Amino acid sequence: MTDKITLRTPDDWHLHLRDGAMLRAVAPETARHFARAIIMPNLVPPVVTGAQAVAYRSRIMAALPKDTPFQPLMTLYLTEDTDPDDLARAHAEGLITAVKLYPAGATTNSSSGVADFDKVRPVLERMAEIGCPLCVHGEVVDADIDIFDREAVFIDRVLDPIRRATPGLRVVMEHITTKQGVDYASQGGADLAATITTHHLVINRNHILAGGIKPHYYCLPVAKREEHRLALRKAATSGAASFFLGTDSAPHTDANKLLPCGCAGCFTATNTLSILAEVFEQDGALDQLEAFASINGPAFYGMPPNQGTVTLTKGAPVSYPAQIETDDGPVTVFDPMMPLHWRVHD
Repeated sequence: MTDKITLRTPDDWHLHLRDGAMLRAVAPETARHFARAIIMPNLVPPVVTGAQAVAYRSRIMAALPKDTPFQPLMTLYLTEDTDPDDLARAHAEGLITAVKLYPAGATTNSSSGVADFDKVRPVLERMAEIGCPLCVHGEVVDADIDIFDREAVFIDRVLDPIRRATPGLRVVMEHITTKQGVDYASQGGADLAATITTHHLVINRNHILAGGIKPHYYCLPVAKREEHRLALRKAATSGAASFFLGTDSAPHTDANKLLPCGCAGCFTATNTLSILAEVFEQDGALDQLEAFASINGPAFYGMPPNQGTVTLTKGAPVSYPAQIETDDGPVTVFDPMMPLHWRVHD
């Protein structure tokens, strides 16, 4: 029985760090175990220009020890007013790695997102020309569409037409939550990939709603039926190049999570690697963990895998803090509802 695994240092291809006091508190939680991370741009106001991306990156680095090897990979927030020339310049100069598409109103701080997809077609065509990936929050926001169906409908109504109209556009379906998402990503070819979060491998919608509302399991896209969680686990543990880790670790203070209209997001940065090792072991796929966490993401983004390594050993249950303290208030760490026996050695 395996009780020790060594992986190339992993990357997180979907991460929220927020700003200010929250940034200072949570950034070290990711930098401890990850070499790189795609940083989400949905601040208030959002990161929409190359200059703003540079400024945000500077704030991230200032929140970390001076000798940290961690590399934040910046993104721009796509709006209907995005300047294709500024975007192309920022990409050419290495200031950004990707661009994020939020349908307007789909999730936290998405009010500046896209409502009319025809208005961003010139930007998408430019991105296809220069090879800049588009990271997509894949949900429609139509009031008549059930929240549990929003991802599947988005694939049919929005994503597939965009890809057909923009050959060569590289797309990451972020935080997929459905069997339909798995199937579409599996059949999409070399220009399409999907990230899967830590928490969506663990929870289904019953964990949010059964026996009382559990606000710390509420996220967007919301967790779906068990059949979809199992499809995600099968995809993640398969080793298939289309799938890689994007934690979507999304910190909110407990006060904001517990409001009558609480915030969506699960904060998983602190214990993600221990959870993943437990999940992959349960599914008999520890030999595929490195592909999911460390290999497939860099390959899609055209980057080399990290040269460093991390080691995990199996033993007595691992302890981790229930909360991270910030100057704005505590942030609850995701509880996977199972003992974690895999310890990461820094």
